[in-house]
Amino acid sequence: MPTIPLTVKGAEKLKAELHRLKTVDRPAVINAIAEARAQGDLSENAEYDAAKEKQGFIEGRIKEIEGKLSNAQIIDPSTLDAEGRVVFGATVKLEDLESGDDVEYQIVGDDEADIKAGLISISSPIARALIGKYEGDVAHVQAPGGVREYEVLEVRYI
Repeated sequence: MPTIPLTVKGAEKLKAELHRLKTVDRPAVINAIAEARAQGDLSENAEYDAAKEKQGFIEGRIKEIEGKLSNAQIIDPSTLDAEGRVVFGATVKLEDLESGDDVEYQIVGDDEADIKAGLISISSPIARALIGKYEGDVAHVQAPGGVREYEVLEVRYI
């Protein structure tokens, strides 16, 4: 499995989800299965089927998170010295040259991406267009509506 880039915040978020799955969700579903079994005939027991399905989901998610964390390359943006270049973990202020609007994004791992929070995936078209750019450079992004141009106004490592 290839290494998965994660910011420190993203790794902490995954660790917190893993902890919750193991300490809260897993015991709860085990109790639900036990209660459903106590009701008798399992062949027509919808609660049992639902609890088993939820257990499968929880166990799958635990394995997925453990795999990601074991292959994670955790990057702390505040320790980066990329000399003003846009890299993974950088926070970038951009101006949309067509509309004049300013936007700010942090480039993060796929699991951390949340466009509403200003977190864009390293594999997104805009992040791929920005990587390697410096303040003052213009990035050409292939979007569904055509090519968009963004000027890099500021690059920070926070």
